[in-house]
Amino acid sequence: MIRNPILPGFNPDPSICRVDEDYYIATSTFEWYPGVQIHHSRDLVNWTLVRRPLERASQLDMRGNPDSCGIWAPCLSFSDSLFWLVYTDVKRFDGSFKDAHNYIVTAPSIEAEWSEPIYVNSSGFDPSLFHDDDGRKWFLNMQWNHRTESYGGAPRHPAFDGILLQEWDAGTQRLVGPVRNIFAGSPLGLVEGPHLFKRKGYYYLTTAEGGTGYDHAVTMARSRDIVGPYELHPNIYLITSKDDPQAKLQRAGHGQYVETPEGRPYHTHLCGRPLPPHRRCTLGRETALQECAWHDDDWLYLAGGGMVPQVEVEAPGTANLPEPPGPVDYRFDACRLPSDFQWLRTPEPDRIFSLQQRPGHLRLIGRESIGSWFEQSLVARRQEHHRFRAETTLDFEPATYQQAAGLTHYYNRHKLHALMVSIHEKLGRVLTIFSCPGDFPHARLQFPIESGIALPEGPVHLALEVHDNELQFFWRHREDLPWQAIGPVLDAGVISDEGGRGEHGSFTGAFVGMVAFDITGGGCPADFAHFAYRPL
Repeated sequence: MIRNPILPGFNPDPSICRVDEDYYIATSTFEWYPGVQIHHSRDLVNWTLVRRPLERASQLDMRGNPDSCGIWAPCLSFSDSLFWLVYTDVKRFDGSFKDAHNYIVTAPSIEAEWSEPIYVNSSGFDPSLFHDDDGRKWFLNMQWNHRTESYGGAPRHPAFDGILLQEWDAGTQRLVGPVRNIFAGSPLGLVEGPHLFKRKGYYYLTTAEGGTGYDHAVTMARSRDIVGPYELHPNIYLITSKDDPQAKLQRAGHGQYVETPEGRPYHTHLCGRPLPPHRRCTLGRETALQECAWHDDDWLYLAGGGMVPQVEVEAPGTANLPEPPGPVDYRFDACRLPSDFQWLRTPEPDRIFSLQQRPGHLRLIGRESIGSWFEQSLVARRQEHHRFRAETTLDFEPATYQQAAGLTHYYNRHKLHALMVSIHEKLGRVLTIFSCPGDFPHARLQFPIESGIALPEGPVHLALEVHDNELQFFWRHREDLPWQAIGPVLDAGVISDEGGRGEHGSFTGAFVGMVAFDITGGGCPADFAHFAYRPL
């Protein structure tokens, strides 16, 4: 069986592509660098992260991008012996404008170095590229209308002004011909995330609607002509949980169609798994996969009936039971970061971390504050379980309270908890807690243990445990000493899409990792000997 979500933790907007026996899924990474996650499978059950293709400044530079901006909804396809990746770099969130720039990169294989980006347009986000069977290529994206009352955190239907279609000339590498608005969406509204495919002379269009919260849906339409008009599916929606608050997979929407080599149809979608009592999705938006079936009316339906996605779905063949994400303990003795880890925004990682300056350690070079949108020394991995423990060992000698380093449970600059080593004027080197529980717009740091606990010399061991909606920090001075709880139990549920401003206020996912800052500008180093993550 396929067990959903197939990509747990922050992995939204799944675009799926099959080449012979190989399946690939590309997901959004927003402000996390390198850009776009691509997972690979041969059985639709077991998935492995194989590439993050946007890895250099000429392809992607997100310094200054606000939270929940950056890479939105990539589309992965294969044609003409090339993989094609279409993506948006969104430069604004709050306010009426979006400033969403769309690009195309290509590569002969997923693992290869990807090309320099080709700029396409900026009329809206969620681009995709359709390769028709006559050799022509078509570029789609939603159109953003800033002349409405829609703004970041409070989307309104009129701003989502339909799906645009224009031909892409691969030879001249530019859009050609008229721009057509081919689909206004259903009455649910907020139409985005378009994907086209062709079957039996019909062009089938799937879109995401209802916003990326609890009203999300995959809407389906078709036409005999690629430019329309498009008729809606008899049920309007192919996949949605919006009318079933008890479904285990909520927020279902935004995905793409794929067929097995034998012609069995499946459809990806994003989803969320809310925790009671506040229905917060602390793992963010995850990727799921549903089996479908073609009926005699030449419309696609879920194989199990209805529109609500299922946790367990029949796989197309025999497969080994997937290994759930398990414990890891990295010692930082290699020349590259483990693939679990990403950092924020900057294409110049040498300025924020090094694996060579102190062998056997990850050295973070303190830069801007933990709330910066530009150059922040934060290296972290996705939270993949509702209950987990993370540990690290830190060697850090700050000279001023403007320097700090430690362990963080992080969502964005408004939603974070961190156990940090710093300096206090009377106590010397101290252990303190920085907590920002989503109090937008002020993003005030709170200090639950006030001035901090004085530390002896030498490295310090830091840990945190999350049990659903609760977080507790721990510390010890040496490995042979017992762990001690430090500070109060904090609200881990804030580290979620729905924390702070609530639904649609942000839509990425929770990370846990290591952080350092030095707002003197001196670049004070912080050395981490290891990082462990263990599901509970």
